[in-house]
Order: sequence, then C-alpha cells, then structure tokens
Amino acid sequence: MRRRRCGLPRQERFRDLVTQLSDADEGRAVVSGLLGSAATPAGAAGPHSPHPATSVTCRGEGVDPDALVRHRTEITINAPLSTVWKLQTDVERWPSWQSPVETVERLDHGRFRTGSAFRWTMPIPPNPSTPATDLEITSTVRQLKHHACIRWTGPAIGEGLRIDGVHVWSFIKVKGGVRVRTEETHTGPQVEADVPTATELLREGLEAWLRELKSAAEARAHNRPR
Repeated sequence: MRRRRCGLPRQERFRDLVTQLSDADEGRAVVSGLLGSAATPAGAAGPHSPHPATSVTCRGEGVDPDALVRHRTEITINAPLSTVWKLQTDVERWPSWQSPVETVERLDHGRFRTGSAFRWTMPIPPNPSTPATDLEITSTVRQLKHHACIRWTGPAIGEGLRIDGVHVWSFIKVKGGVRVRTEETHTGPQVEADVPTATELLREGLEAWLRELKSAAEARAHNRPR
C-alpha cells in the first residue's frame, strides 16, 4: 500500500524530495542538508501564485541580481494587514508558528526597523556528507517601510556550510485581506554546486513559510486555536 506523503516525518519527506529531484552526490547532499529543514509541512494549504510577474522590492532595492539560486512567490491571507505585519516582524515569536524555526534572538531593542538584526536557528537533517546540526542565520534589515515591505540580508552558517541570502517581502492590502509577496536569492559554493536542487528546496521553504504565515494570521484574526 502506498504511504500518504503528508503523513511522513519532516526529515523523511525531505529525503524523498531529494531522491525525486536527483541522485545525491557530495555537493547535492550538502545543499539538500542545508535547505531541507524548510520542507513543506504536513497539512499545509493556501492559494499560491508561484511566479509573480515582477520582482519584489523594498524602497527600490531587491534581491541579488547575479544570484543563480532564486525563487519568488506570493499568497493571499484573509486577515488584517496589522495582524500579518505583527506576526512577520515579531521575530522572537517565530518559533510559535514557524515549525522549522527553533530559536530567534533579537540583536537590538525597540521596534523592528531598518538596522534591526536577529539571529535564528533551524535544524539541518543528516545526509550522506554531514551529520545533523543547526543552521545559524544572522539577518539584518536593510530596508523597511511600515506595513508595506521589508528587505533583509545575511549569512546562514552551518558545519562546513555558508549561504549568503537576500530576502524581500511586500504586503499589499486587497479585498478581504493582504497579498504577501516574497523573493529570495542564495549565493555560495554549496548551493551553486547544484542550482536546480537548491532552487527547488528554496521554493519548498518559501512556500511553506507563506502557508504557515497564512495559517497563523487567519487563526489569530478569527480567534481560532492553532
């Protein structure tokens, strides 16, 4: 009997994804281990438009134009803009609604603003090249417009791994809620060793993030337990 994919543990779903994409050589295994912790969570749902027509920018700045690994996607959330914005910018509470995020520490104080920085960790599943470990990401907000957009950059570092990322978000009021658009690029020798696999895993991670943001915001807006 065929097992339902949604019932598999996260790390097993990750291994299945990598197997489907390609055979794992050394470079591919490193990339997969680094990004696979953000694989799609079980039961996630939401109307996605995975290929928005235009790049996402914040105050005129976007992602790395030269990066080979990139993905852009968007989702409509049926909740007030203030609710969505609060969830996204209250970074220290990310672990309460983002399943892959283990810890978050603000490196500054006060309101979330341009110049704010935070350090967060995600688990990396074991793979043929590296043991299970944690990925530490240090993000610095470079541009921000209240209730409109955020752009942050920073390195993600694990055992023998480094990725430099640029991540941009926009929040647009629409009838009944908010259209959230996001775009991210990755550079570094591990991800550039196998661009198709790294891109697919980035896609999985971004779309999972949007689905969990949608679930948390809509639950909060309608006072539903998560």
